[in-house]
Amino acid sequence: QVQLVESGGGLVEPGGSLTLSCAAAGFVFSSTLMNWYRQVPGKEREWVADISHAARVRNYADSVKGRFTISRDNIKNTVTLQMDNLKPEDTAVYYCNLPSSALGRDYWGQGTQVTVSS
Repeated sequence: QVQLVESGGGLVEPGGSLTLSCAAAGFVFSSTLMNWYRQVPGKEREWVADISHAARVRNYADSVKGRFTISRDNIKNTVTLQMDNLKPEDTAVYYCNLPSSALGRDYWGQGTQVTVSS
């Protein structure tokens, strides 16, 4: 059974940093690309970043490029999103995603709330 569990969200002031983590289980983590998405109430879920199975390729949305860093640990089965220089517009629920290309359907974690406010 696929499980994705996010952690690390919270309240931070503008310019601050947070590190989100996603613990994965139930599939061959080291063989698949992983994504981070975010969603604001009333808006579409927005792709934030992805990382290839061996971490050789990482892609970012323009809105977070240069401020966020995605990484993974294929021993611990975790994917991490380091978020620096946070802005109020980064406020959202952040989700870890196993894409449908891996097992035929998308899998999502429960999400973790990030709030950037003074």
